[in-house]
Amino acid sequence: MEHIYQYAWIISFIPLLVPLLIGVGLLLFPTTTKNLRRIWAFCSILLLSIVMIFSMKLSIQQINSNFIYQYVWSWTINNDFSLEFGYLIDPLTSIMSMLITTVAILVLIYSDNYMSHDQGYLRFFAYMSFFNTSMLGLVTSSNLIQIYIFWELVGMCSYLLIGFWFTRPIAANACQKAFVTNRVGDFGLLLGILGIYWITGSFEFRDLFEIFNKLINNNEIDFVFCILCTLLLFAGAVAKSAQFPLHVWLPDAMEGPTPISALIHAATMVAAGIFLVARLIPLFVIIPYIMNGISFIGIITVLLGATLAVAQKDIKRSLAYSTMSQLGYMMLALGMGSYRTALFHLITHAYSKALLFLGSGSVIHSMEAIVGYSPDKSQNMVLMGGLTKHVPITKTAFLIGTLSLCGIPPLACFWSKDEILNDSWLYSPIFAIIAYLTAGLTAFYMFRIYLLTFEGHLNINCKNYSGKKSSSFYSISLWGKEGLETTNINKNFGLLTLLTMNNMKRISFFSKTKNLYQIDQNLIKTIRSFITITDCENKKICSYPHESDNTMLFTLILLILFTSFIGFIGIPFNQKGMDLDILTQWLSPSINWLHSNSKNSVDWYEFFINATVSVSIAFFGIFIAFFLYKPIYSSFKNFDLINSFTKKGQNKILFEKSSYIIYNWSSNRGYIDAFYKVFFIRGVRGLAELISFFDRRIIDGIPNGFGVTSFFLGEGVKYIGGGRISSYLFWYFFYVFIFFCFFFRF
Repeated sequence: MEHIYQYAWIISFIPLLVPLLIGVGLLLFPTTTKNLRRIWAFCSILLLSIVMIFSMKLSIQQINSNFIYQYVWSWTINNDFSLEFGYLIDPLTSIMSMLITTVAILVLIYSDNYMSHDQGYLRFFAYMSFFNTSMLGLVTSSNLIQIYIFWELVGMCSYLLIGFWFTRPIAANACQKAFVTNRVGDFGLLLGILGIYWITGSFEFRDLFEIFNKLINNNEIDFVFCILCTLLLFAGAVAKSAQFPLHVWLPDAMEGPTPISALIHAATMVAAGIFLVARLIPLFVIIPYIMNGISFIGIITVLLGATLAVAQKDIKRSLAYSTMSQLGYMMLALGMGSYRTALFHLITHAYSKALLFLGSGSVIHSMEAIVGYSPDKSQNMVLMGGLTKHVPITKTAFLIGTLSLCGIPPLACFWSKDEILNDSWLYSPIFAIIAYLTAGLTAFYMFRIYLLTFEGHLNINCKNYSGKKSSSFYSISLWGKEGLETTNINKNFGLLTLLTMNNMKRISFFSKTKNLYQIDQNLIKTIRSFITITDCENKKICSYPHESDNTMLFTLILLILFTSFIGFIGIPFNQKGMDLDILTQWLSPSINWLHSNSKNSVDWYEFFINATVSVSIAFFGIFIAFFLYKPIYSSFKNFDLINSFTKKGQNKILFEKSSYIIYNWSSNRGYIDAFYKVFFIRGVRGLAELISFFDRRIIDGIPNGFGVTSFFLGEGVKYIGGGRISSYLFWYFFYVFIFFCFFFRF
């Protein structure tokens, strides 16, 4: 058994071979390397598969024996200072390595087809392999310094991958924003590491946990300083896992290719912050104030992410805010002390969200067949609808991922999210109410995404496709003006319904004037330009969305299986008179050491009661989404339902105002970006200008003033002392005259 642990170091370094070989090949044999580029995708998948098999064996060993192995070697020794490098294999490491490798392999298989026509194909796989190396090195690190090194490498890879299409200004700005925001948290993490070393004199986890615990219990260290150091450590996790208030980089990070969003910003890199808190939980659990702060940040992020997702137009940004909210659930669970539950939700969410992101990539891929390569159009849910007939496998995959994230049994996220909701009642009723409310919001905005994307009919005016005219519908969000600019739409806000074909010239929506407006002809041309790329009536050709290739669908099918069955690892089974599950048995050393809130036995009656409540809330959110976003085929039925619901003038105005507030809150990102722009960007710039003025006018002005004064005095003395007697007499009598004037006056 110990023999396999001795070779665990290969987990981190095997994927590194791909970027090294690609770099050497491009230097020595550039033409051959570029022509045989598909081989590098195969090598990436093969090497990562080897790591996955090795990680699987380690995980089985962890489940069977609960064995923790650490191997270190000295890197530098100087008097009392010793810096060691090594690797640590424990339940947390084995879980994270399995999660990283399985999701990464599926994403690489998917990317081979998704990126096949991109000029940066080789660069993409080199970046992805280097990222996998950095992430695996992070989770196997045995001390804080080693974690910080790989932490920065992960951030660098994120910067490169977000800005993969760096020629697009919006992508370049997004990667810079992610880099700068994460530097704030990383600087705090570095200060926290140095502070913890000053307290304990060690970077090794086992040593510093024991020393820190002993110092706190014996009151041998300043308690305020300990709180400050642990808060700084937590700041690194806040930035990396997109927690409030350092979450602003995550939505913009969606400018990278969709496989990057699936791997880095849904299942892996953003989970690094959760991993760091889980790794350092023995430090945090000693200080109740820190645990309360972690749970507080988590619950704020849960609610904020959900509210910001309810009116987004971009399908990937909606999923990004969903990721932010679910990471908040994990952070809330860690703050409550539910160590096992947080890791359980980390696993189930990773596969579910990877399925959703790759499903959205398949949708974007199909939409590009209509609108061409245009992220503003191919990712805009307002321009979608009716994709069910054209992409049925993608639709099924996306629906299963949506149901899982909504917490519908027996899919993966139901089991983990339900545990977090139950634990929140024991921790704080206020937090529990917010968590349950957010569960309903999650169901609402996820089905909003699904309905706007797949339901209804495509707005394609093609008479010759099926031999007859087909009615079509153009989906528009509840929140109104979704980027379609017309004079009337911009002036009025409300529920917008557009009917194409015969009803194309009519538009009806809620407004205070209750008028029926005509669609501007430019709007009709704009909509048709989004939908068709050929003249169907003349050429009898029409471009429709199409299903993705088999390799992409194969990945989606495998993720459907993970999403459907991975949650069963958390279902208890009777073993030796106790109800245990695989995950609890896997994590038993950590759970026993931490005295986590996880239970050894399960009250099934209580479980079904709590599950009924959470599922009912989820179904209520789904019902509201269907009520507001179910497509209207040829009538104003849903419109009339809402109109009758708000028949009274007072209720109608209240409905409009609340919708307007929610829409503005979500579309403006909670005004947090604007706040940062005013108080930080402009504030720092104003402070810099003030300092520059002080430096130029005061610091430089004083010596420059003395120099100018000396110059004028010298010039004056030069003219006074010219050697001419007449000039001397003139100045003599002039000063005598001035003297007598002042003398006789005073």
